[in-house]
Amino acid sequence: MEKVKAKKHLGQHFLKDESIAKAIADTLNLEGYDDVLEIGPGMGVLTKYLLEKPINTYVIEIDTESVVYLDENYPKLKDKIISKDFLRYNINEVFEGKQFAIIGNFPYNISTQIVFKALEYRNQIPEFAGMFQKEVAERICEKKGTKAYGILSVLVQAFYDAEYLFTVDEHVFIPPPKVKSGVLRLRRKENYSLPCGEKLFFTVVKTAFQQRRKTLRNSLKTLNLSDSLREDEVFNLRPEQLNVEQFIALTKKIEADGI
Repeated sequence: MEKVKAKKHLGQHFLKDESIAKAIADTLNLEGYDDVLEIGPGMGVLTKYLLEKPINTYVIEIDTESVVYLDENYPKLKDKIISKDFLRYNINEVFEGKQFAIIGNFPYNISTQIVFKALEYRNQIPEFAGMFQKEVAERICEKKGTKAYGILSVLVQAFYDAEYLFTVDEHVFIPPPKVKSGVLRLRRKENYSLPCGEKLFFTVVKTAFQQRRKTLRNSLKTLNLSDSLREDEVFNLRPEQLNVEQFIALTKKIEADGI
């Protein structure tokens, strides 16, 4: 089969630089799991380097043309190609509760959705690495006090240590995107269970940043907090002024307030 044509509606930009593909594959430390899932492998430029590693490589790909190409060109992937949409697929049909890593050159139009979906499986994903639009990768790894710091930063860093690794130029893709790319690595924290209600934590973070220019006293009004709690000094701050630990402490206070 001839090479796969990149499809705009799927956000496909095929990486052509082998050294970058190898560098992305090498970001995984392969500790604590026996399986890795590559999302959106396309024509397998990253896949080939994963297949060299002492690990079971699975790929999930929604593009049927790419699935045919992978099946024809990578015999080692026999029975390990999942022709599904990652965002709508129950991945435990394959992994059955086991630990696995995620990696990929992620389609930029759904990359944040991929991260949120992966967070749902955080009990099974000790490591997550791959390439995003540069601004998204920076946002995930950002620390408090900046405009880029937001919902994605806090929710990811509550459970993972996030590291921005390197930047990738536009010209190494076919077709070249209009933005630079960034490669990051997430490694799950040793103690990633939060000392507060995790559902409430997600609600507090998302609600706070939905009106990020306001103080927490105003942005969290919809949570119906008591007047006494709203007098706490933390409510004088805006959400980007709180780090992950402070958001956890805030959630614990709201829990104690009886919400």
